[in-house]
Amino acid sequence: MTLLSTGVNPGFLMDAWPLAMTAVCHVVERIKAVRIQDARARRLPFQKKIGAGCTLEEFQKLVDARTIRHVGLEESIDMIAAGLGWELDEVRETIEPVVSKAHVQSEYITVKPGQVAGVRQVGRGFRNGEEVITLEFEASLGAPESYDAVCIRGTPNLEVVIRGGTPGDIATAAMVVNAAHRVVDAPPGLATMKDLPLVICAAGRR
Repeated sequence: MTLLSTGVNPGFLMDAWPLAMTAVCHVVERIKAVRIQDARARRLPFQKKIGAGCTLEEFQKLVDARTIRHVGLEESIDMIAAGLGWELDEVRETIEPVVSKAHVQSEYITVKPGQVAGVRQVGRGFRNGEEVITLEFEASLGAPESYDAVCIRGTPNLEVVIRGGTPGDIATAAMVVNAAHRVVDAPPGLATMKDLPLVICAAGRR
């Protein structure tokens, strides 16, 4: 049996994609991945998961209960480090609210000025005392721009940006379906995305 846990993030945007980009580098010194989403177009459960409409006190209680937390930043950092053969000293994460400065609403939730519009979570991986991997995740109602980006400092320096961002719900389902044949062909055990051959659209194989 082979087991793979994947999706759009974690699974692609903040781990497999950055690693794939290093293939055209002679040297990699630092990797940064950023995902910014205007959550107004997302499902109600997602909007609730990021704390939209909460007071600051309610938000902190949910953070303390680990109800508000993007799961996977630490794991994505570890996968990038493992793929590059880096031994990290430590991994740190911070979570803070995105506080709305204006009235903003989605189909489901209305956020008043001073209330929480969403969440900003940052993961940092350190090697030899230096921050070498940075993952920034922010999802909020009314974010000024949605995008996904990967920046690599090295030889050469690289920056790739997906304007408008990657549609999370569609991409999650697509990753699971498209990775299935790679899992079937993989050796038994627990696999990560870095362990599999390149995952491509399954429809292209028909």
